[in-house]
This record gives sequence, structure tokens and C-alpha cells, in this order.
Amino acid sequence: MKYSKVLSVSVVTVLALTACGKSDSSAKGDSSVIKIGHAGPLTGTAAHLGKDTENGVRLAIEDANAKGIQIDGKKASFELVSSDDQGDPKIAPDAAKKLLDAKVAGVVGHLNSDATIVASKIYSDAGIPQISGSATTPKYTEQGFKTAFRVIANDAQQGQLIGSFIGYALQAKRFAIVNDGTSYGQRLAEEVEKAAKATGALLVAREVTSDKATEFKDILTKIQAAKPDVIFHGGLDATGGPMLKQMRDLGIKTQFIQGDGGCSPQFIKLAGTAAEGFICTQPGLPVDQMPAAQVNDFKDRFEKKFGPIQIFSPYAYDAASMLIAAMEKAKSSDPAKYLPELSKLRYDGITGKIEFDEKGDPKSGFLTIYKVQCAKLEVLFMQKSADVKHALEQWKENTPLLAPCAN
Repeated sequence: MKYSKVLSVSVVTVLALTACGKSDSSAKGDSSVIKIGHAGPLTGTAAHLGKDTENGVRLAIEDANAKGIQIDGKKASFELVSSDDQGDPKIAPDAAKKLLDAKVAGVVGHLNSDATIVASKIYSDAGIPQISGSATTPKYTEQGFKTAFRVIANDAQQGQLIGSFIGYALQAKRFAIVNDGTSYGQRLAEEVEKAAKATGALLVAREVTSDKATEFKDILTKIQAAKPDVIFHGGLDATGGPMLKQMRDLGIKTQFIQGDGGCSPQFIKLAGTAAEGFICTQPGLPVDQMPAAQVNDFKDRFEKKFGPIQIFSPYAYDAASMLIAAMEKAKSSDPAKYLPELSKLRYDGITGKIEFDEKGDPKSGFLTIYKVQCAKLEVLFMQKSADVKHALEQWKENTPLLAPCAN
């Protein structure tokens, strides 16, 4: 996931790292200011996703401030510091250093897997806890950094569900794969391929494009000649939407599937009427079925303030809330003191009960499959069991019928 722009020399100079490892908890009388960082693409083709997570963090901070939380005997005043990495791993290090310069106590982000990976070493070296609510590549937490966490299922889990769905639920005998050349797209495509092959399905075409590509007719024509029953695309909505639209323009009626990066209202907007019947996955449950969503009225409050949820804002909300909860438990915003509490925290979040394993991954996580029906993402299947094959077989026997579109 790369969205490159050239930084000027002056900006790079301003963002030079001048402080590491210590957060700013500036005392103001009987209160202290604690800065929570957010990093993600706030400009570029994935800006809608970056702003979605930023707003999730913003709402979590507003809620924490409304509670009047005390840390180390003083009322804590939490502030958001946000940094634009444009979804580009080349820019992500400077975006991370900007947060360190601001002396944040913890970071929510980054959004894209490639950006998250390169920034994670910077946070690790500085001892600053980092929780991503969207980076799904397993490599992020496989690096062994004690500061790296995520609150969302990884690509291995998501890929297994998609590949199994292709073979067991759709009964596809032949499938094709396209990925966008990023760590996210490649790894998810690999996991999907492995799981689909395990069902007996045959891979008949594999193509690689770019996360900046806008024209796909050449590779789609090649794939069409292989006659797949299903086409899976590993990438974001910015490429997936146009790709599906061009598929339909070419007369290709093959079922099109994407992972969480394409499971958004923006995909429907980009694909237009071609989006009907599109299938995608998202880690977690639908917002209205998340365990605490009704209690906190998260969806209503979020959308009233910021507009429709794209994908990851509930996870960003939980990530920020967990940083704050760990500080509260440690009675300190000093990363060295609250990091041990964060690693063993058991948290009842908007998205469910969250507890980290030794790598920093959530110990359990739900997954949901959606289908576009009447220009809306409708729930098709919810995986609440680790036995994917059994769950899909049960679901297939009682396949839900989606309501027909109103005339």
C-alpha cells in the first residue's frame, strides 16, 4: 500500500528526530496533558480510510476526557496529535518521527501494512507503544518488537476464511488472483491461494498490478482467457472498485472478491452499479453486533460527528482506549511504566474482548463476509468459530436470503 509524494527538504528537516523515548505529560496545575499519536494516510487515495481511523481515535479521546480520568494523582487531559504518512512506507518514518518530536505517549497506527512495518522499528527504538487497528500483515508482529500490537485479525486468518469460502461455499473449481504488489496485497493473496487450494480449487491465473494503477483491462483480458469461477483481488478499494467496473465493461461476469481493504462504502462509489454482488471480508463483527456497540452508541455517535464509518474506526477507537486504560492501570503515562500493563491488559472494547498474545496479536477475533446488495454492504456470513470448514458447511445449509432491492 504505497501512496508516494515528494517531501521538501525543509519539511524533512523539521521532522528530524530530536527526542526519543519520553512522552510529554506537561503538568498544568492539578491536571496533566497526555498526547496520543495517530498516523495514517490523511491525503491521497486512501485518505478516507486514514481519516476514518483518525476520527476513531478522536472520539476515544473525547470519551476519555469526559470521564475525568486521573493518572498519577492528576486529572488527565488527552490530546490528539495526528501525522500524515500518505500510506507510503517511504514517508512513514518521517511521520513517525513527527509524533516522537511531539512527545506522544503512545501511537495508534499506521493504517497500511507497509507503512506500519517500517514505522514500528522507530517506535520500538524509542520505547513508544504502537497499536494498529488496520495493519493485517503477519510480518508486523513477527518482528519481535515488544511495543507492537494490533487489535484486528491478521491476513492468515482472513485469507483462510476467503479461500475456504471460495472452495466450500461458492464451490469454485477454478480461481484467479490479482494483488497490488504491497505487503498487504501479496500476503493476503498468498493466504487466500493456500486456503482455496486446500479445498481442491485450481489456481488458473495470477497477476500483479500496482496500488497506483488505474487501468486493468490488459490483465483482466488475460484472466478472462483462463476462465476462472472466482477472481480475488488483494488490494484497497481505490484499485478494486475501478477493477471491478472495468471487468463488467469487458463483459466478465465472474464473481469478484476482496479482503478488508476493499470492503468499504468507497468501493461501492468507485465501482458504481458494477458493485452489485461484490463479496468482501472484514475482520470483526458488524458494528451493530459488536458487543459494546449498543452500550456506547458508538455507531450513532460516530456517524453524527464524522459521517459513515468506512472500515477501521471502531478498531482505532479501541486501540486508543487501550492505551489510555493501560496508563490508568499503571498510574503513569510513561511508556516504560505502562507498556507492561498494556501487554497483559484484558479489555472489553467496542469490537469485543481484546487480549494480546506473546506477539502482540489479539488472541481471538471474529471475521465477517459481506455482499453488496442494493448498493449496500449486507452481512452474508459471520465466522465465530475457529473451524472455518464446519462453520461454512453449516451456513451453506441455511444460506440467508438477502432482501430484494426496492423498485
